[in-house]
Amino acid sequence: MGRSGTFVSDWRSGSWDSQVRVLALLVVGVLVSGVVSWVDYGTLPAATYVVWLILGMLTLRFQPLVPLTGLVLVVALVAMAHDGPLTDARVSVAITLLVCAALVLVQSGRRRSGLPTLLSESLLTELKGRLQAQGTVPELPAGWSAQSAMIASHGTGYAGDFLVADLTDDGHRLEMVLVDVCGKGIAVGPQALQFAGALGGLIGALPPEQLLRAANAFLLRQRADESFATAVHVLVDLRDGRWTVTSAGHPPALRYDAADRAWHVDGARGTALGVVPEPELHASTGTLAPGDALMFYTDGVVESRGTDIDAGIVWLQRTAGEAVDGRHGGFDGAARRIIDQVPRGDDDRAVLVLHRAGGQ
Repeated sequence: MGRSGTFVSDWRSGSWDSQVRVLALLVVGVLVSGVVSWVDYGTLPAATYVVWLILGMLTLRFQPLVPLTGLVLVVALVAMAHDGPLTDARVSVAITLLVCAALVLVQSGRRRSGLPTLLSESLLTELKGRLQAQGTVPELPAGWSAQSAMIASHGTGYAGDFLVADLTDDGHRLEMVLVDVCGKGIAVGPQALQFAGALGGLIGALPPEQLLRAANAFLLRQRADESFATAVHVLVDLRDGRWTVTSAGHPPALRYDAADRAWHVDGARGTALGVVPEPELHASTGTLAPGDALMFYTDGVVESRGTDIDAGIVWLQRTAGEAVDGRHGGFDGAARRIIDQVPRGDDDRAVLVLHRAGGQ
């Protein structure tokens, strides 16, 4: 990697050394601009120095931004005074520049991350990428397919709904956990990422009930008033289709019976995680025959203002039946077709479908 790449990488780390180097570059730029304004004020009038304030806000933390802001004001106002008398128009420009400087400093000082605007955006983008990566199901053996679709509340791209999946090296056993962390959108993103990391280290290493109890203990240790989540765990033997679904306060799974071409409500129930030390966890079992499927979803899919969850589940059964009908493409892309039919609301939404190919 060249020097420019190293410099950018250092800046992305947010280190103090990199901040000093960026500050030095901006100081040089401001001083060069000052020379140009001193010689020919019409080329770079004081109003153009707002650009340096914006660059500083985007690339610097609050501490180095303060001296840069002071330098910009001094250089711009001195150049203006040198060029001629302070007319009403120039006084207006000076006041505007001072207000802009104050707004830049206030905005920078209020950033909770302590990072420049561009670094904060980079951090959020990385967070979004990691959450989306969690929702990727490993490539399954022939005859099996899994698909997921997620929409964050208000379209922010950061959701409290996430998926963790694991496929054994021999390709015989698939394990997935769909989680809905309390909260929605960007506010719950960091908590969802932390919980996803914990589950990622547990999945495949513990039996379903023990995994959920360990996840429950993890949430209780967070000691936050709203640190709880619902989850549904599914374990499938891909050789014969036998499955076990364990629920922790999650909406009931739906099972598609290819024989009667209908979605049936599964009976697994339980208590949400992070609420009590010993949550009730109930499992259901069955076998997916060729053509059968399992569907899991979060409450944002079936709950809305003025509609109870039972009515929402009935709606989902009907909608999912239409989505997997051969006239609409069958199971290929069904998760996306289903979630696209969900009325827009203020909650995160996720749908996960596991299908065993075969009869229709």
